[in-house]
Amino acid sequence: MPEPHEVANRPAPDRSEGDINQSDRRAQWQARALDAETRALLAEDARWFLHQSLSTPCLNALAGAQGASIEDLQGRAYLDFHGNNVHQVGFGNPAVIAAIKAQLDELSFCTRRYTNHRAVELARKLAELAPGDLNKVLFCPSGTAAIGMALKLARVATGRYKTISMWDSFHGASLDAISIGGEEVFRGGSGPLLPGAEHVPPPGEYRCLWDCALRGGCDLKCAEYVEYVLAREGDVAAVIAEPVRSTPYIPTPEYWQRIRRACDRHGALLIFDEIPSSLGRTGKMFTCEHFGVVPDMLVLGKGLGGGIMPLAALVAREHLDVAANRALGHYTHEKSPVACAAALATLHFIEEHCLVEHAAELGRWTLERLRELAARHPLVGDVRGLGLLLGIELVEDRQSRRPAVDAAERVLYRALDRGLNFKLTMGSIISLTPALSITRDEMQRALAILDDCLAAETSQT
Repeated sequence: MPEPHEVANRPAPDRSEGDINQSDRRAQWQARALDAETRALLAEDARWFLHQSLSTPCLNALAGAQGASIEDLQGRAYLDFHGNNVHQVGFGNPAVIAAIKAQLDELSFCTRRYTNHRAVELARKLAELAPGDLNKVLFCPSGTAAIGMALKLARVATGRYKTISMWDSFHGASLDAISIGGEEVFRGGSGPLLPGAEHVPPPGEYRCLWDCALRGGCDLKCAEYVEYVLAREGDVAAVIAEPVRSTPYIPTPEYWQRIRRACDRHGALLIFDEIPSSLGRTGKMFTCEHFGVVPDMLVLGKGLGGGIMPLAALVAREHLDVAANRALGHYTHEKSPVACAAALATLHFIEEHCLVEHAAELGRWTLERLRELAARHPLVGDVRGLGLLLGIELVEDRQSRRPAVDAAERVLYRALDRGLNFKLTMGSIISLTPALSITRDEMQRALAILDDCLAAETSQT
C-alpha cells in the first residue's frame, strides 16, 4: 500500500484547488441550481473573459455581499467561508465605505513623486503595529506585486539571487511569484522560471515527508533540511514562506525559530508572506507573532483594503532601506489615498471591535467543534486551525490517508445547496476562512451544514 506522502496520492494539477471550472459535477450543479438569467450572465462572462483555471468560466454570479455572507442573483444567501481572505471586517463594512467616500471628496488620486496624508498615516500605523523593527513600508496594488518587491529588495540587500521556498505554497500568479510558489496549476508549462528558486517540503505533520507522525510528532527534520540547503547552496538571498499555509499547515514555534537562526548563520533574509493570514485572522494581528519570530520582511495584502480596495504592503526592517537608487515597485497607485483611507478604516475597525481577540476565542471554540465532528465522520482524516484559519482534510480512509478528492467536491456542492461557500485546497482540504466579524450563531449554522454534508457523503458510500 502506498505511503501517505507519496506523489501518487496527490490530486491531478487541474484539481489541486478543488472543483475545476468545467467538471461534470459543476455542470450538473449549475444546471440544477441556477436560473436562466444567471446562466445567461455566466455565458456572457465566458464569452468575453479569457478562460483560466480556478476562475473563468465562473461558478455563479453575485448580486450582493454583506458582513459574513454573499448573495447570488437569485437572492440566495451563502455564508462565505472563502472570501478570498479579504473580508476581515466583513463585506461592505460601513466604516470602510464611509472612509472611501470621504476620501473621494478630498483627494482621489496621488500622482507619482507626491505623497498625501492618508499614505503617510497608513505607513506609520503599520510600522507601529508590526513587531520588532519592521518599520519601513512600500505599498502597491496587489500581494503578487508586493512579493516581487520583496524579492528585488532581497537581491539588492544581499547581493544574492537564490531563494528557498516551499512546495505547495502560493505567493501570487506572476512569473516571479510562481517561480517561488509550489503549485503545479500555476507553475506547469510556464517555464523557464526564475533561476535559483529552490524548494523544500512544507512543515505539515499530517503528510510529513519524513513520517514524523509515526515517530510521535514533529522532530524538525523539515527545519533541518532547510538549513541543509542553506549550507549547501551557500549564497541564498532569502527564505520566503507563509508562516502558516492556508491549508492550513501550522508548524511548531521551534520550526520558525530554528529557521530564523539558520538564516542569520548563513546570511539569508527571512521573508514571511502573510497576505492571506495577517490582520487578525489567526488570532494575532500578524501571524509571525505566534512563533516568537520577527522576519526581515512581512508581505501583507488581501484584507488590507477592507475587502473593497486592492492594496498590499511590504514592511521591512529599517536596515533594509538600501535601494534608494533603484525602483523596487514604482507603481502608479503606490500611494493611492483612497486605498490607504480604506486600509486605515480597516485597521481601526479591527482594533475598536476587538476582532483579533474575537478570532482567537471563536477559533478555539470552532476547532473543538471540528474535532467533535471528526470523531463522528470517518471521512475526516485531520482537522487543524489557528484562529479563524481552519481546515478539514478528507481522506478515503484514515490508514492510507489517501486524499478523498471526489468526496470533497461532492461535499462542496452539497454545502452550496445549504447556503455555505468555501474553498477546497489541494483537492481534499475544506479550507474555512470566514469574516472575522462572524458571530457564534453564524458559525454554528456553518458547522451544522458541514455536519449534514459529511453525513450525507458517508451514507452514500
